[in-house]
Amino acid sequence: MPGVPSDPSWPLAGIPPRLYGRRRGHRLRARQARLLAETLPRLTYRDLDFAAGAAALWLEVGFGGGEHTLALMAAHPEVAIIASEVYEQGLCSLLGRLVPEGEEATAPLPPRLRLWPHDARELLLTLPRGSLDGLFLMFPDPWPKARHAKRRFVHPAMLPVVHAALKPGGFWRIATDDPTYQAWVEEVLRPSPLFTAPPPARTRPPGWPPTRYEAKAIAAGREPLYWEWRRP
Repeated sequence: MPGVPSDPSWPLAGIPPRLYGRRRGHRLRARQARLLAETLPRLTYRDLDFAAGAAALWLEVGFGGGEHTLALMAAHPEVAIIASEVYEQGLCSLLGRLVPEGEEATAPLPPRLRLWPHDARELLLTLPRGSLDGLFLMFPDPWPKARHAKRRFVHPAMLPVVHAALKPGGFWRIATDDPTYQAWVEEVLRPSPLFTAPPPARTRPPGWPPTRYEAKAIAAGREPLYWEWRRP
């Protein structure tokens, strides 16, 4: 698969192939271990067959605890969603809301949801051109130090990758409360001819589900910004 960290042909200049950030927190409990061993393989994305007949295909990058993904599913049952997250406790949080305890290997699963428990950049590099109607990047890790800018998902080298994966007219929603990342989004995306957007909203727009990260930011006195970029 292109983009795998051991692949010497990694195509994203200026972005290290290594995925930074935590993959696991505290020791997994027995229920979490079963979710990863028995439920996750049943939902892991393999191809786009699951999206056949769906009104649209969306990708969420870094879904955290999964509340935003679940809200999208509830509000838009006609849409197929790929949700990407590498943090095991986050994967378990979402999976635990989908299946009852004791039914990890047998409970029915949402037919229009697939999970990608790997680097979302790898997935974007392999998706067919123009396959996505929308991309969500909600409160990503800001990597606020200048020397860590190459670790941010929003990066000049990622713009053509996202552009290629999106259909013409497709959207890319970004929300962040970090001032450094807010300035970075404008610096990277505003000059690009690949995407257009009005100035960011300072309150969550209608139709944007809340997230726990947003709630924490507002409680701490930080002001999130919300962009909806479009591929022309």
